[in-house]
Amino acid sequence: MMKASLVSATHASNTQYRPGILNSLVKRAVIGRLAGLKYGSLTLIDGDDCRCFGERRSGEPHLTLTIDDPAAWVDVACGGGLGAGEAYMAGRWHTDDLTGLAQLFLRNPQVLYGLHRGTGSIMSLLNKIWHALQRNTPDGSRRNIAAHYDLGNEMFSLFLDETMMYSCAIFDHPQMTLQQASVEKLERVCRKLDLQPDDHLLEIGTGWGGLAMHAASRYGCRVTTTTISREQYLLAQQRIQQAGVADRVTVICEDYRNLTGQYDKLVSIEMIEAVGHEYFDTYFGKCSTLIKPDGLMLLQAITIADQRYAAARRSVDFIQRYIFPGGCLPSVAVLSDAVARNTDMRIVHLEDIGPHYATTLKHWRERFLNRLDEVRELGYPEEFIRMWEYYLCYCEGGFRERAIGTAQVLLGKPLNRRDALLPSLHLNQEQAA
Repeated sequence: MMKASLVSATHASNTQYRPGILNSLVKRAVIGRLAGLKYGSLTLIDGDDCRCFGERRSGEPHLTLTIDDPAAWVDVACGGGLGAGEAYMAGRWHTDDLTGLAQLFLRNPQVLYGLHRGTGSIMSLLNKIWHALQRNTPDGSRRNIAAHYDLGNEMFSLFLDETMMYSCAIFDHPQMTLQQASVEKLERVCRKLDLQPDDHLLEIGTGWGGLAMHAASRYGCRVTTTTISREQYLLAQQRIQQAGVADRVTVICEDYRNLTGQYDKLVSIEMIEAVGHEYFDTYFGKCSTLIKPDGLMLLQAITIADQRYAAARRSVDFIQRYIFPGGCLPSVAVLSDAVARNTDMRIVHLEDIGPHYATTLKHWRERFLNRLDEVRELGYPEEFIRMWEYYLCYCEGGFRERAIGTAQVLLGKPLNRRDALLPSLHLNQEQAA
C-alpha cells in the first residue's frame, strides 16, 4: 500500500529528537497560533508531547502531524507556510495526510495568516526580494522555464500519462483513466475552438506536443507551436515525427513576444501563469495581433480568487520559491481587464474546470509515489522527492478547497460569428469531486 507521506516511512527512525531552548520558545509561539483552529482537527506529536487542536466534525479534515526534528519549529516561526514546506523538504516533520493538511489550513485562514506574522516577516522580505529578481523578461523567462520544465523529460514521463499533458485533465465520469481524461480535455479545447481542416492554429506553450499532435491528427489543421524550454522543444519534435504529423506541425523555440504573422485560431494552455503580472498587458496585446479579424483564442489558466489576487501578488509561497520561479496566478477579473485594455477581443465563453484539477493531481501524486525507485535511479535526491510530493499535495489541497481554480476562457475577435457552444461541452462538476 502506498504511504500517505513519504517521510513517515523513512525519516522518523533516523532522527534523534533533541529540543533546545530556542526551539521550545518558538514552539510555544507557533502552538499559540494553532489554538485558533476551528474547522477540522490536528493531532500534533512532538516527542513525548501530544496535543489536539480543533474539533472532529464530519466532513472536515482530521490528521496527525509528527515533529521529527525540533528545528522545524524555527523553520515555521521564521518562514511561515513557506518555512513549513522547507522543513518538510528537509525531513523535519511528517503527516498521515499531506493533502488534508493543506486543506486544513486553507479552511482556517486566520491560522495560516498568523503563521506569517512576527519573525516570519523577516524571511518574507528576503523572499520578496528574491522573487522580484525572477522578473519574466525575455532572458528571465527562459531561466524560469528551464528551472522547472528542463528538470528532465524522463522524470515527467514517470507520472504523466502517454499524452504527456501537464495540465488539468477533464474527468467526464469517475471511472476515467488519467489518459482518457487528458484526451477529453484536448477534445473540448479543439471543439471550443471550432477547429477546421483549413485552419492554421498557433499554440503558445508547446509542452511536449500533446495538443499540437491531437489537433493535427484529429482535426487535420496546421499547427505552429512554440516553447522556450529546450528539453520540451527537443522531445516535442521527436514525438511529432513519430506520430506522423510533422507535415502539419511546426515546433519553434521562441518567446511569445517575438512571434509574427496571423493565425485563424490561438490556444495557450496553462502558460499565462509564467507570464508575470507586469507582462499580462504585453501578452494579451501580442496575442490579439496574432489572430485574424474573425479568429478565436482559447486560454486555459490556473486562477486565484479576485479578492485574493492583490495579496497573493505581494507574497511568495512555496510554489513560487521552489517550483515555478517568476510565477503569478491571475484572477478572472485581472484577465478580463487585461483583455479589455489591450485587445479588440471579447470573452464569449468561460468555464471553471478547477475541481477536475484536484483529481488530476491525485493521479499524478499516486503515479509519482508508486515509481520512486525509478525517480531515484534517475539521480533525484530525497530532498527533491519530498519537494515534489509537497508540491503535488499542496496544489491538490488548494483545488479541493477551491482556493484556486482553472478557467477555460474563449475569446473572439470582432468579426467572429461562432455559434453558441453545445450544451454537451458543459461538465457535471459533481462527477469530478
